[in-house]
Amino acid sequence: MKLHRMSLFLALLSVVCLGVAPAWGVNKDMVQLQTQVQQLQEQMTAMQRSFDERMGVMRNLVEQDTDAVNKVANALNALQTTLAKQQADGGGKLDQLSGQIQALNDTMDEIKVRLAAVTKQLQDLQASQQSIQATQAATAANAQAQAQAPPPDVLYNNALRDYNGGKPDLASQEFSDYIKFYPNTDLAGNSYFYLGELQFKAANYQQAVQSYDQVVQNFPSGNKAASAQLKKGLALIELGKQDEGVAELRHVVQRYPHSPEALQARDRLRKLGVSTAGR
Repeated sequence: MKLHRMSLFLALLSVVCLGVAPAWGVNKDMVQLQTQVQQLQEQMTAMQRSFDERMGVMRNLVEQDTDAVNKVANALNALQTTLAKQQADGGGKLDQLSGQIQALNDTMDEIKVRLAAVTKQLQDLQASQQSIQATQAATAANAQAQAQAPPPDVLYNNALRDYNGGKPDLASQEFSDYIKFYPNTDLAGNSYFYLGELQFKAANYQQAVQSYDQVVQNFPSGNKAASAQLKKGLALIELGKQDEGVAELRHVVQRYPHSPEALQARDRLRKLGVSTAGR
């Protein structure tokens, strides 16, 4: 804009100078002035040309840069689109693969559960089979031993003879054999009682309590029930369990009030300083 105004000013100045020339004549100063104006116009024209050329070059460079930027942007967009597509395709494949893996894991878990159930059933079956085999073996051994054992009355009489004859070890073995071979007979209760007597005399009070208790619990109507409960109470007192022993002696008095065992129980309770009836 400034160059344009300067050009107009110089043109007007030339016109004025040309118009004045006829009136005043041409002199040396006017010639120099015209020469300077002409040179200035040429310089302005050259400057304008140079400016236009540079502007053209700059515009071309800007256009080239713009094209390059646009190409790069298009390339980036295409790359992003490709990456997004690949990611989407890969994500779908990954989801599909993940679903397959999960299905395999579920199947594996189900197989593990079934395998554990089958293993448990096999273990139970083996345990049951072993138990049956053990029972069968024990039954067979017991049957074989019972077949080889003396008759019940002979075995019991031998045990009782050795008990009264002062042979505690042999009598204990014979009473134990009788209980082993003939556990369901009435004399089995008597055998438990005499075992308790042998254990009581040997000061094995805990074992004696167990033997007496077998008589009390399993043969309550046998002829040794009152004696067994009396001796159980006395054995408990020997073990230092006085309260339990006193309770057993009181039961003897209550259950068998007119028996000799009841008299012995009352006498022992009196010596202990306790009443025959509990509070």
